[in-house]
This record gives sequence, structure tokens and C-alpha cells, in this order.
Amino acid sequence: MKLTMGERAFGWLNVLLMLGLCVVTLYPFLYVLFASFSDATSFLQNRGLLLAPAGFDLSAYKAVFRNPMIMQGYQNTLLYVVVGTAINLVMTAMGAYVLSRPNLYFRHVLMFFIVITMVFHGGLIPSYLLVNELGMMNTMWALLIPGAINTYNMIIMRTSFQTVPVSLEESARMDGAGEWTILFRIVIPLSMPVIAVMILWYAVGHWNSYFSALVYLRDSEKYPLQLVLRDILIANSTDSMMTGAASDDKYAVGETLKYATIIVSTLPIICLYPFLQKYFVKGVMIGAIKG
Repeated sequence: MKLTMGERAFGWLNVLLMLGLCVVTLYPFLYVLFASFSDATSFLQNRGLLLAPAGFDLSAYKAVFRNPMIMQGYQNTLLYVVVGTAINLVMTAMGAYVLSRPNLYFRHVLMFFIVITMVFHGGLIPSYLLVNELGMMNTMWALLIPGAINTYNMIIMRTSFQTVPVSLEESARMDGAGEWTILFRIVIPLSMPVIAVMILWYAVGHWNSYFSALVYLRDSEKYPLQLVLRDILIANSTDSMMTGAASDDKYAVGETLKYATIIVSTLPIICLYPFLQKYFVKGVMIGAIKG
């Protein structure tokens, strides 16, 4: 079908608009990237847009990798991501499986109270007192146990579990299978797309989380990477990373050092997200199915 002049103009206008949005969205990241590779003095002298590194220099990255807190933060974050995601997945799967059973008594009442938690919650002070009374203060369990189940994710998984044919469950029960066997050997293997989505969502959440660590952790050796980054950016704790630098140069080096720290801490997610984006979209579509 031949397009009219108005349709072609509309198409080109959409293309230009999308390109403009891409530039506006991408440039802040490019600015941080260029600044991290810039010479400190040249970067501070730059005015206006930064379209290339202002004097290529890797000193900021060398200082970042010399900082033991960055490496310790990486190790802590990887531990929290792996253990936390495993806990989230098991707890969410069990809750979603129970709520997806049509013969569960008071199922709608339970769902009502569960959905309420998406709107109302106890607040920070009661949560802090509860974690303290349970003896989890200053441990990684304070970061992982209180958020073991995300209500929205459980609803998505429940909707997916409801699509598993009932005949498979009935045949498994005739062969003597119990609830645990049905969940882990029938329902979960048939719901791997939503399981993959849950793994991604929970893992990204743990990777980006810092507020719980800020509230519950006291020892800096247990800080996740994002909290280390916060200390560097907000508390301006860059002096320990610039040993050997003259006092007059510390401010200039500290600016590029902050940008290098941002790139180092966000690079894993930036590299993985383009390959995982389709799973995020699929997870949203799964949750949109009425069950």
C-alpha cells in the first residue's frame, strides 16, 4: 500500500521524536561515562556539554579498584543477591501455589488481606523494632527476611500457576504425589518463564537496594556495593582513595572518581539488561492475564 504524503510526514516525525527521546535518555549516562575517563583538571575546566572525555585518563578507575571497600561491597552484594533471590523464589512460589489452589478455603479473603499490604504497611519504626527483637540487627538476614515475599510478584506467579492444567495435578495425585511433589516437579517446571522473570526482578532489586542496609547494618565490612557508592557520592568519602595526591588536586580527582565509581557499580546491570528485557516484558504480560 502506497503511503500518502501526510502518512510519510507522520512517520518521519515519529522517528525524529524517538531519536530525540533516545538522546535525552542516553546522554546523562554518556556524560558520566565520559567524565569517568576524563583528566580531573581538564574536566573541571570544561563548560557546557561533554561529548568526549576531557583528556583521556584512567587514574580514577585505578583509584576505584585500589579501594578495598569497592571490592568488599561487590562480594557482599553478590552474596545478598544469590541468597536473597533464592529465599524470595522459594517463599514466593510456596505462597503463590497455595493461593492458586481453587479448593483453598477463604481464598478470596486471604487475597484481600495480602493485597492490602501493597497499600498499607507498618512503617519504618515498627519494622526496625521487629528486626531488633528478632536478633537480626547488623546481619544480612535483616536485609533478606523482611522482604522475602513481594506481593506484586506473588500475584504474578499465582496467575501463572493457575494456567497449569488441573488434569496434570489430578493424575499426579492418583500416582500418590503430595503437594510438595506437585509444586516442585509439575507446577514449577511448567512455569519456568515466570520463574525466570521472578529471578530477574528479585536479583535486580537486591542489586540496587541500599536503604535497608543503611538502616540495619552497622559494620562497614557488611555494606553492599550501593551503600559504598552512596558514601562516596553523598558523604564525599574519597580521601582514602586518593593516597599520594596533592591536597590541591584532591577535589578535582574526587569529581572524576565519583563518576568512575558509578560506572563500576552499575556496569553489570547495564550489560545484562538488554539481554533480559524481553523477560521483563513477558512478566508484565503474564501478570496482565486475568485469573
